[in-house]
Amino acid sequence: MTKVEYNLDQVDYKILRLMQDNGRINNADIARELGMAPSAILERVKKLEQKDVILKYSAKINPAAVDQKLLSFIFIKANDIIGEQGVGLALAEIPEVQEVHDIAGDDGYLIKVRTADSTGLVDLMRNTLSKVEGII
Repeated sequence: MTKVEYNLDQVDYKILRLMQDNGRINNADIARELGMAPSAILERVKKLEQKDVILKYSAKINPAAVDQKLLSFIFIKANDIIGEQGVGLALAEIPEVQEVHDIAGDDGYLIKVRTADSTGLVDLMRNTLSKVEGII
């Protein structure tokens, strides 16, 4: 794997900060904030996308609006062989699972899940997580 050189300058970092604060900010507003031409901002944003500095654009959803009021973290003990991530990949496919983190040294994963309530959490653990092959 080759190392990618990003070579970001202070303007790039300022653009990224503004975009993180407001994902819908347009080039004209960024340009006004930084005292630059919108065309220069457009070119920089395109380069940040091409270099995979900006990987994607997404929306932050209000969990209560989509009936996901309960946030939980669950430690999952797995029997994955070192270097394999079968359990982690299977966990990532479950709709309620928002994040999967590999825990070094513990042969397991920490998952972030959202459910409507504690009943939904119990249902997730009993009827979904318990069926994932490789969970101990």
